[in-house]
Amino acid sequence: MTTVDLTPAAAAAVDPAGLSVWPASTLPLPTGDLAVGGVPLAEAAERFGTPLYLLDETEVRTRCRTYAHAFPDADVRYAAKAFLCRTMARWVTEEGLGLDVCSAGELELAVAAGVPPERIVLHGNAKSPQDLETALRLGVGRIVIDSPAEIARLAAAAGAGRVRPKVMVRVVPGIAAGAHEKIRTGTGDQKFGLSVADGSAQHAVARVLAQPDLELAGLHCHLGSQITSAKPYLAAVRRMVGLMARIRDAHGTVPPELDLGGGHGIAYRPGEPALDVPALARKVRTELIESCAAAGLTVPRLVIEPGRAIAGPAGVALYRVLAVKRTEAHTFVAVDGGMSDNPRPALYGVRYAPRLVGRRSDAAPAPVTVVGRHCEAGDVLAAGVPLPGDVRPGDLLAVPAAGAYHLSMASAYNLVGRPPVAAVADGAARLLVRRETLDDLSSRDVGR
Repeated sequence: MTTVDLTPAAAAAVDPAGLSVWPASTLPLPTGDLAVGGVPLAEAAERFGTPLYLLDETEVRTRCRTYAHAFPDADVRYAAKAFLCRTMARWVTEEGLGLDVCSAGELELAVAAGVPPERIVLHGNAKSPQDLETALRLGVGRIVIDSPAEIARLAAAAGAGRVRPKVMVRVVPGIAAGAHEKIRTGTGDQKFGLSVADGSAQHAVARVLAQPDLELAGLHCHLGSQITSAKPYLAAVRRMVGLMARIRDAHGTVPPELDLGGGHGIAYRPGEPALDVPALARKVRTELIESCAAAGLTVPRLVIEPGRAIAGPAGVALYRVLAVKRTEAHTFVAVDGGMSDNPRPALYGVRYAPRLVGRRSDAAPAPVTVVGRHCEAGDVLAAGVPLPGDVRPGDLLAVPAAGAYHLSMASAYNLVGRPPVAAVADGAARLLVRRETLDDLSSRDVGR
C-alpha cells in the first residue's frame, strides 16, 4: 500500500474542519481520501473488501500508555469485551496492561496470546461451570463474585482442585451513571452485583471470609458505560471506602484492592465530550486518599478496567454504498453492512459521523440516513447525518470511533459473514481477523 507523508499543517489546509474523533494518525489527502496509520482508506477497502474494520495500532498503544502513565500505582486491565483478538491481547500486554474477561472463550484466547493468567480478571453475572473450571485450571488472577450461588460453587470447585483463588465481590453502590439505561449497572434492580443498600454485598463478603478455600482480594464495582464525568467515580470511591470500613469493623480485616471498573466515555461525533483520563486519575487518587484517611484505612490497591476508551477511537469502519433512495421526507443511503456488524445504534440509539472518502465532492452536504442491508426497519447506522448531495452507489463511507462493541457484538444475521479486521501502522496494513465466509457458516449446519 502507498505510504502517505502529509504534515499536520498541510492536512489542516486540506481539511480545516479537523478530524477530532478519528485516530490521531488520520490525515486528509488531496484526492478526498483519508489516510489512517499512513494507509489510504480507499486502498484498504480495495485490498480487503468491505465492510472492513481498520484498527490503528499506534492509537491503541498510545491509549494504553495514557492509562499506564495516569495510573502508575494502579492495575489497569483492558476490558476485552470491547474487542478482542490475539493481536489486540498482545498489544495491550506489551504496554503493561492486564485483561478483564467475561468467559472461558475470552480467557483461553488471552492466555493463548501470551497474556499471563495472573494479570487477568474474570467476571460476569452468570458464570458457567466451564468459565469457573477454566479460570481455576489456568490460574486466573482474580474471579469476581457476582451472586451468592457463585460463592459455594466456586469454593467447592477450588477445594476439589486444591487451589485457593483470589476473589472480589462485585458491589452495587447505588450510583446511576451511563449514557443509556441499558448500560447503567451501578444501581439496584438490575442483574449485576450485590447491593449495599439491602445488605447483600455485606452478606456475600461475610460468606467469602468464612470459606477457607477462597481468598478475599478486594471489592469491585462497575457503574455503567460511556461515562464522561469523574463525579460518579468519586461518589463510588466514597461509598466503597465506607463499605470497607464496615467490613473492618465487622470482621477485623480490610480488602486490599478496590476495582472501580471502567465505562470511560469517548466522543463519537465532533463536539461530544469524552472522559479526561489524567484528570480522572488525579481526582480518584485524591478522593481515595482522603476517604481512607477519614475512615482510618490503609489506601487499597486501585484497579481500573477501560475497554471502549482504548479500542473505540482506534477503529474505523468502511462500507460501500449499494443504493440511494430518496423519498418525500428522507434520503436513505444503504451500505453493505449494518446491524450484523454494528448493532449498537439499534440497541442504544448511538449516533455516528460517517464520512465520504475515496473521492472529492464539491456538492453541498445534505442530511441523509445511512441504513444497513438487513431486513429490519431498525437497521440504521446513522440518522440525519450530512453527506455530499451527490453520494451514489459505489461510494465509500468511513465511520470513526468504531473499534469497540462492533465486531464483539456482531452476528451472522441473514447469514452475512462478519467483516475482517486489519491493523494499520507506519504505512502498512495487515490482516488480523479474516472475513467470515459462507463456508464458515455452513460448516456448523450438520443436520439433514
